[in-house]
Amino acid sequence: MTTPVCTSASDAAVSARQTSPYQRPYPSFASYVRARQPVLLRTARSLTGNPSDAEDLLQTALAKTYVAWERIEDHRALDGYVRRALLNTRTSQWRKRRVDEFVCDELPEPEPVPGEDDPAERQALRDAMWRAIMKLPARQRAMVVLRYYEDLSEVQTAEVLGVSVGTVKSAVSRALGKLREDPELVVAR
Repeated sequence: MTTPVCTSASDAAVSARQTSPYQRPYPSFASYVRARQPVLLRTARSLTGNPSDAEDLLQTALAKTYVAWERIEDHRALDGYVRRALLNTRTSQWRKRRVDEFVCDELPEPEPVPGEDDPAERQALRDAMWRAIMKLPARQRAMVVLRYYEDLSEVQTAEVLGVSVGTVKSAVSRALGKLREDPELVVAR
C-alpha cells in the first residue's frame, strides 16, 4: 500500500494560513485527497503503467487542483476535474519527451572501441578457424588441437600421440603454414 500522495499540500495550506492572513486554508482538500487518493492513483497508473510515475503524475495533478480549488464551483465534480488534470499533465509530459527523428545519408554509428570485440565477429572467426582446421590432414589436425585448444606442451602432445617431439614440432609448423594460407582466414586477419 502506498502512502498518501499529497499530504504536503494540506501542510502547506496550514503554514500559508499561519504566515499570511489573506490566504484562506482549504481543510476540505486534505479530506478529499485522503478519501479519493486510491481511486485517483489507479487512474494515474492506467495512464503511466509505472507505479512511481503514477505517483508523480497524481502529485502534479493534485497540486494543480489545489491551486484551482477556490475556482471549482461544483465540488461534486472534483473527480472529473482531477482526472482531466491527470490526462492533460500526462499528455504534456508525453509531448515533451517526444524524440524527433531526422533522415540522414549515413547512419551515425559509433567508432568501434579498440580491444572491444564484437561477439558476432568472434563467432564468425571461430567458425572459419574450425573449418580451416577440418581441412588439415588428421594427424596435423590432432596435433594442432592438442597443442592450441587443449593447451598441451610439445612433450605432452608427443606422449599422447606416441610420436617424437621433433615430429610434433614439424607437423604443427606445416599445419600453421596451411592455416596462414587459408583464404577464409586471410580476411579475418
